[in-house]
Amino acid sequence: MHSFDNMPPVPLTIEGSSVLHQMLRVKWSAWRSLPLAERASMLEEASALAAMEGSAAFSLLGHKGDLMLIHFRSGFEALLETQTKLAHLRLWDYFEVTTSYLSVVEMGLYESTMKTYTTLAEKGIEPHTPEWNGEIEETLVRQREAMAPRIFPEIPPAKFVCFYPMDRRRGETKNWYQLPMAERQRQMHEHGMIGRRYAGLVKQIITGSIGFDDWEWGVDLFADDPLVFKKLIYEMRFDEVSAVYALFGTFYIGQRLDGAGLKNLLTV
Repeated sequence: MHSFDNMPPVPLTIEGSSVLHQMLRVKWSAWRSLPLAERASMLEEASALAAMEGSAAFSLLGHKGDLMLIHFRSGFEALLETQTKLAHLRLWDYFEVTTSYLSVVEMGLYESTMKTYTTLAEKGIEPHTPEWNGEIEETLVRQREAMAPRIFPEIPPAKFVCFYPMDRRRGETKNWYQLPMAERQRQMHEHGMIGRRYAGLVKQIITGSIGFDDWEWGVDLFADDPLVFKKLIYEMRFDEVSAVYALFGTFYIGQRLDGAGLKNLLTV
């Protein structure tokens, strides 16, 4: 019989939609220099851009850009098709992509992982054997079916978005990845309980980006009142997993734009 301590340290995850964030700056001088008729023609492309299924446009606040586009697709091929389609728009010549972020919707299954690993250990099944892999895949199939609406979500219709990437600390004295799985599960449970208190006020979508981009996860928060972002993130700063192990990247705050709003942004 094998103890749980000998089981793999990696929690199971299920993945869903592929996600691309694009942060854009308008080339205002070049745009303003265009004849009015030419600008008016391209503004129709702006309406189509804002209405793309599975995508949303946001007007960014601050100096980090003018627009943020968020695309949820079935896979990387569909994301590349969207990216190429946008690049072929005449309007795109007047945008500068300042940065982007590539990831997939991800759910970590700490609780299911511990139950599954423990059951397999009690059965004496060796990790990574065909029997082990079969049992793991059965667990993942059940979880994917049960969580399908959460791993293939629609972009919430909220008025504001807050996006930021983040890592777990991997320093010499504090290394998230060297903690026992049970301890990581405990800390993540406490972390999640804070988020639950904001249910109804904010919708959170976590995406995994290890191997895809420069950070490990991306976080999208959607709310009608942007003050909720500050309150939620500030409260989370005090829990252990954030206070000790979290590293945060650049924050982007945007207000949602429909087709008319995007046209108004570009009307000068």
